Amino acid sequence: MQRVEIAERPGWQATVEAEGFAFHTIGGEHYWDERAYYQFTEAQVTGDLEAPTRELHEMCLDAVARVVDSEALLAGLAIPPAFFDMVRSSWKQGQPHLYGRFDFAYHGNGPAKLLEANYDTPTSLLEAGSVQLLWLEQQIARGALPAQANQFNTLAEDLVRAFGTFPATPVFYFSAIAGSVEDRGTTDFLRRMAGHAGIESRHIDVQDIGLNPAGQFVDLQGRRIERLFKLHAWEHIFLEPFGQAVAGSGTQFVEPAWKAIVSNKGLLPLLWQWHTGHPNLLPAVFDPAPSQAVPNGWVRKPFFSREGANIELRTPSGELVMEEGPYTDAPYILQAFSPLPRFGGSYTLVGSWVVGDVPAGIGIREDDSLITKDTSRFLPHVVLG
Repeated sequence: MQRVEIAERPGWQATVEAEGFAFHTIGGEHYWDERAYYQFTEAQVTGDLEAPTRELHEMCLDAVARVVDSEALLAGLAIPPAFFDMVRSSWKQGQPHLYGRFDFAYHGNGPAKLLEANYDTPTSLLEAGSVQLLWLEQQIARGALPAQANQFNTLAEDLVRAFGTFPATPVFYFSAIAGSVEDRGTTDFLRRMAGHAGIESRHIDVQDIGLNPAGQFVDLQGRRIERLFKLHAWEHIFLEPFGQAVAGSGTQFVEPAWKAIVSNKGLLPLLWQWHTGHPNLLPAVFDPAPSQAVPNGWVRKPFFSREGANIELRTPSGELVMEEGPYTDAPYILQAFSPLPRFGGSYTLVGSWVVGDVPAGIGIREDDSLITKDTSRFLPHVVLG
C-alpha cells in the first residue's frame, strides 16, 4: 500500500460534474482529490480487505439474529421499546437490504481493523462507485497509468444486480433531506443503478413525505409510496412523528429497520464479546462513565455518531483529539485506539463496501487529523501487482 502523486486531469471539475458529482469542492478545498492515488496489490485487496469484509458482514448478520430475539439487547442498543417488534419482524420476514460500508484502519500489512459499520445511510457511494472508476479509465487512456491497472470496484454492477432482485413495480421512491447536495448525489446515483435494472423511480425530499387518512405514506401528488429508499437514519425516524406510522404504513423501506442494529456503534462491544480476539476487531466496551476523561489508548464514540462527530480519541501517550457535534443524546462506547496509517501529513481510512451480501469495492478517505470527518478528502485507488 502506497500513496502515489499524479497530475490532475485537465478540466476534471466538469468531468465529475457530468457524473452528478457537484460537491467535489467544499469550502474552496478539495473533497475529491486526484492529485494522488493509493496503490494496493491484488493480495492486499483479496486477503486483507475483501475476505475480512465478507466475514465481518456475516458476523453482523449473525449479531442481528441474536439481538432481535433479546429485548435486553435491543434496549441496550437504545432502540425504543415501541419499535422492538418492527425491528424484529423486519429481520424475521427477511426484508431485503441494499448496501453498507465498513471503515477500516489498514496499514498495508497485518489485519485491517474495523473502526465502525455504516450500514444504514452510508454516503461516498457516488465517488466510490462511479467517479473514481471513470478517473481510472481516463488515466489509463491518457497513458498516466499502465493498461493493467485495476480497482477493487464492482459497486455499480453489483448495485444493478441487487436492484434486479426487486420486482420492477411498484415505483421505487428515493428520499434524502432537502438541501443536502451530497445526499442527493447519493440517491440520484442509486436511482440510475435502479433504472439500469428496469425499475421506475422518483425522488422525494424526506420533508415532503405525507401521510393519508389510511395511514399510508404519500408523495406531494397524493400517490402512495409503496417502496422507499430513505437516506435518513432509523435512529432519527424512531424519534419523529413520521416513525409512529412506519409499521402500519405498508411501505417497504430500504434500508429495512433491522439495519438500525448494524449501524449502531453499540454493536461493536457485542461483536467483541462474541468474537473476542478476532484479528479484524478491536476491543470495545460500553462506556460506563462517559462524563469522565477518555483513558489513554481508547476512543469514545456515541452510538449514533456520523462523519467523526462527537468522537474523543486519546492516544497511548495521552494526546487528546476530539470533534464536536450534535450526537449527545445516546450512550457511548469505548473502543481501543488503532492509529490510522500516515502518508506524509495525511491519515488514511479505507472504506470497504458491501452490496447485498457481496464485498463490492473500496473508497479511500484522507484527513489531516486522526478523526475522519465529512470534509475529509476522497482519493482514488489502483490495484497493481
